[in-house]
Amino acid sequence: MTNLFHPASTVAAAMALMLTLAPARADDATDARGVIESQIEAFLADDMAAAYSFAAPSIQQLYPDQTRFFDMVKRSYQPVYRPGNYAFGRFKPAAGGTGLVQEVLIQGPDGEDWTALYSLERQPDGSFKINGVQMIKAAAPQT
Repeated sequence: MTNLFHPASTVAAAMALMLTLAPARADDATDARGVIESQIEAFLADDMAAAYSFAAPSIQQLYPDQTRFFDMVKRSYQPVYRPGNYAFGRFKPAAGGTGLVQEVLIQGPDGEDWTALYSLERQPDGSFKINGVQMIKAAAPQT
């Protein structure tokens, strides 16, 4: 008979639980940042096909061709389409554990500062695709 409360069993169970609840790995952040940076580089090069390839399937369903997707980004996400400087901030696992959220501090072409919260979802092959971006305008400095 197995004793479920045996110290070794308890430790093993606790370790298994911690692994399932572990935050996103540093490798995940590196991979996600690579996807974001590659898409930004594609926007800067006006490479519609490459930029579109980093969009998650759900985004590609909303914008079924790369021209519509590219036009939407140009119209609604100027800081992402033509960033000045940008830097990666914090990241955290997304709700549901199937992806993560990556903060990007970004300066738009007009010099305005923004925080872009990228939602990325893990694909069946283990890669990440961008599932959405929430833009938050930085507060004006107080004088």
